[in-house]
Amino acid sequence: MSHVIEGAGVPLAAYEHGEADAPPVLVVHGMAADGQTWAMAAAELAAGGLHAITYDRRGYGDSGAPEPYTGTTVAEQTADAVAVLDALGAPTAIVAGDGFGALVALDLALRFPGRVTALVCANPPLLALVPGAAQGLAEQRGRLEDALRAGGTAAAIAGWLNGRVDDVALARAQAAARGFFADYAGLATLSVTRRQLRGIRAPTAVVTGSFTPPDIVAAADALAQLVPGARREPAADLVGGVQAVAA
Repeated sequence: MSHVIEGAGVPLAAYEHGEADAPPVLVVHGMAADGQTWAMAAAELAAGGLHAITYDRRGYGDSGAPEPYTGTTVAEQTADAVAVLDALGAPTAIVAGDGFGALVALDLALRFPGRVTALVCANPPLLALVPGAAQGLAEQRGRLEDALRAGGTAAAIAGWLNGRVDDVALARAQAAARGFFADYAGLATLSVTRRQLRGIRAPTAVVTGSFTPPDIVAAADALAQLVPGARREPAADLVGGVQAVAA
């Protein structure tokens, strides 16, 4: 079932999978993705007895965005996520995020802990926790700028995804270029301390996979060490992380 709801000042396309009275799980997608990216995962979660909610973050898919839209913040994205939960009648939920979405999930757990029954952070780009990650970020930015000059936004997004998605998903990501670049500008906007991370009480899984870059793996390791009782799932996916904390 699909809906258009009012986010923090923009219309958001949201999608429900499974029975509305089942335990809810909110899936927050990352950069160069959308709610459709997680449709199969949501169907799997629904088959396992959960009420899976996905949505297109602002600037992606069928969701709107401000004009002009050149940058966002994690806090702004979190406000949208709260609006989705409110509109779909979910006062609490398991919150699972991938990439940029993992930052949104963390922010929800930190600022609205009563709304998060469990937390899944897949490929969390918390590079402030990784000594030496600044060099890798500078090199990544340089590659994006080179690709932009050579082939425009489509080439930059294709280079960033680096073959990790099929042609259909790549085309959707390229069509949402403003969402991607707004996200890129907002990656460093989550201000969080180690003390705050140690204060998270929701059951937590931190997930990475075989395609996760080394700096993100290191960030995931650091996050799992800081959050009390966090489960580190180094060879799983977002669905496996949800299943781990929902068991």
